[in-house]
Amino acid sequence: MTSLLHPLSPTSFDARESAASGTDKKDIRQFIFAPENLMQYGIGALQALSSVQSAIASAHKPFSGTSVDSLSQQIAQIDLSTPLSSLNDVMSEVNDIYLKHAVYFHHPHYVAHLNCPVVYPSVIAEQVLSAVNTSVDTWDQSGGATLIEQKLIDWTCDKVGFTASHTSQPDGIFTSGGTQSNLMAMLVARDHAISRVAPNWNAKHDGLPEVTARFKIFTSEKSHFSVQKAAALLGLGYNAVIPVPVDQYYKMDTQALEQLISSTLNEGNIPIAIVATAGTTDFGSIDPLSDMANIASRHEAWFHVDAAYGCGLLLGTHKEACLQGIEHANSVTVDYHKSFMQPVSCSAFLLQDRTHFSHISHHAEYLNPLSDADAGIPNLVDKSLQTTRRFDALKLWMSLRTIGETEIGQGFEAARILARQTFMLLSEDEHFETLHAPELTTLVFRYVPSEYDLTNQQLDEINQSIRDTLTGQGQIMIARTKVNGHYYLKFTLLNPATELEHMRHIIQAIKLAGVQATNNHLPSALSAADQNT
Repeated sequence: MTSLLHPLSPTSFDARESAASGTDKKDIRQFIFAPENLMQYGIGALQALSSVQSAIASAHKPFSGTSVDSLSQQIAQIDLSTPLSSLNDVMSEVNDIYLKHAVYFHHPHYVAHLNCPVVYPSVIAEQVLSAVNTSVDTWDQSGGATLIEQKLIDWTCDKVGFTASHTSQPDGIFTSGGTQSNLMAMLVARDHAISRVAPNWNAKHDGLPEVTARFKIFTSEKSHFSVQKAAALLGLGYNAVIPVPVDQYYKMDTQALEQLISSTLNEGNIPIAIVATAGTTDFGSIDPLSDMANIASRHEAWFHVDAAYGCGLLLGTHKEACLQGIEHANSVTVDYHKSFMQPVSCSAFLLQDRTHFSHISHHAEYLNPLSDADAGIPNLVDKSLQTTRRFDALKLWMSLRTIGETEIGQGFEAARILARQTFMLLSEDEHFETLHAPELTTLVFRYVPSEYDLTNQQLDEINQSIRDTLTGQGQIMIARTKVNGHYYLKFTLLNPATELEHMRHIIQAIKLAGVQATNNHLPSALSAADQNT
C-alpha cells in the first residue's frame, strides 16, 4: 500500500528533527490540509466524529443548564498563547467547554427559537465544502460550485413563481441569512428609487442625493428588526421605516397601509418600498401578499417579501393558499436554515429581474473583469455584498439529491400540524391564555393561574420565572417575547421528530413551574385579590 506520507514531507522531516533533539517541535506544515497530512487528518476527523456522536447520543436534554458565570470562569482560565500537546487534548477541551453545554436543536424538548434540526446529508456536505474551502465568488475560484449554486437559485425562483420573460430574467444569490438578504433588498429598493426620481444621479459615485431624506419604507409593526437596521445602514435612518398596524391575526392591516401612504404623500415624502412578511418571528403570520403587491404597484414602490421563515411552504401543498401573491414580489428573502433543515448559514436573496443586481455589482480587473462577462464566464460576486463566500449551496444540493423536496416539505408540514394540535391543548386548559391560532409553527401564550385575580405585572413576573426555571434546569427550552408591553411565552416548532406527547410533557412542566412561581408571588397575589374583592 502506498504511504500517505511523502519521504520528504514536513511531517517526516519534523519527526526526524524531534527524535534528534528530544523535543516535540511543531511546524505549521504538519497541519496544512494536503496529501502528506491526510493520515493525521483522518485520525483527527474520526476523533471529532466520535466526540460529536457521543454528544448527540447523550443529549438527554436540550441544554446543560449551566450559568453564564460558571462557563465564563472556565473559559477565562484558558491560555490561548500556549497550545495543547495533541488534537486529542483539544477535542477533550472542546467537549468540556462546548459540546457539554451546547444547545441541541434536535431534541424534542427544544421548542424555543427559529432553530431547526439539520438533516445529516447537509452535515456531510459541510465536511466536504470546508475541506476543499471553495470561495464561490469567481469562476476561477469555484468551478462547478458556481453552477451548482446557480442551479439551486433557479430552482428556488421557480418555486417562488418567478418566471422569465422577454423583459426580465429572475436570479438570486446565496447569503449568510435573512438580515443580509433584507439589507440587499432595501439597498436595491433605495437605488432603484433614486434612478426613478433622480435619473441623472449616480449614487454609486456621488453618494445619496438630498431627495433620499424623503424616502419612506412601509412594513408591519411585527416585521423583523432587520428592515429598520437596513434603513440605518443605508443612510436613510430608522425614521424612514413606517410601522404599519396589524389586524387581529397579526397580519398587516392594508387599510392602515393605504392611509399611511396617503399621509406620507401629503407630507411630500416618497414611498419607495413595501415589505411584506411571510412568517413573522413571534406569530408566524403571513401578510396579505396579493393586496400588498397591488398597493405597491399603484405607488411604484418596490415590493419585497421576507419569507425567511415561511419559505418552508414553498415545498408543501399549501403554497398557493398561504403564499398567494409572492410571485408578484420584486425580491424575496428565503432562509433554508430555518425551514429546510439546513445548517447555518444557508439562505438566499432572490430578484424577479436580475438587471437590478447592477445596483450591487462592481468590476475589479483582478477579480471579475468585464472581459469575463463578455465571454459568458459566470462570476457570482457580481450579485453579492460579500467577496469571499462559502459554498453553502452544497448543503442544500446534497439534501435535495438524497432526501427529495417533497419529503423536506413534509417535515415542515408536520411541524405546522403539531402547532395546531398544541394550540388546541393550550386553548382547552384554563391555566393558559393564547393569543392566536398558528398559521405556521409558532405559538404565543402565557400561564394564568385561574385561582387568583392577578395583575399583568404579576403575570409578567410569574411567566418570566417559568422560563428562567426551565432554562436553568435545561430539560426544556422555550422562548419568551413581549406583546403590548407584557411578558409572554413562545413555542417555535420546527422539529418533525417532536410529537404531541412531547408537547403534553412540556405543557405539564410549564404548569408545575407556574405553580412554583405563583407560590413565590403568593403574598402579592393574595393582596391583589383582596383589593379586587
